[in-house]
Amino acid sequence: MTEWSHGGIWAAIAGIGICTYAIRLSFIYLFGRIDSVPPRIRHVLRYVPAAVLAALVVPSVVTVQPTVGETLLDDRLIAGTIATLVAWRTGDIFYTIVVGMSALWVIRFGPSLIG
Repeated sequence: MTEWSHGGIWAAIAGIGICTYAIRLSFIYLFGRIDSVPPRIRHVLRYVPAAVLAALVVPSVVTVQPTVGETLLDDRLIAGTIATLVAWRTGDIFYTIVVGMSALWVIRFGPSLIG
């Protein structure tokens, strides 16, 4: 439980919602007033999708284990490395997903199927 009152919690929710709306509206308003995006900002914005993708994928692939060996031999890290290599060599998203998931399943369930 919290020490906040119901009114305090609702005020915090409303304040956070207003701040979030203002931040999003400011970008829409700002880019609506600018005729063209400066090249320096356009150059920086080119890296946003890759940064967002890395921020979403890396924490689910890399998990810190008690030892370095266990961290490097984690099945998700190995499958992610294989998928990264396939993506780098082929540039095909579908092939990357199929190979990455197949590698993960083979590493995770293969030993139990064999013996």
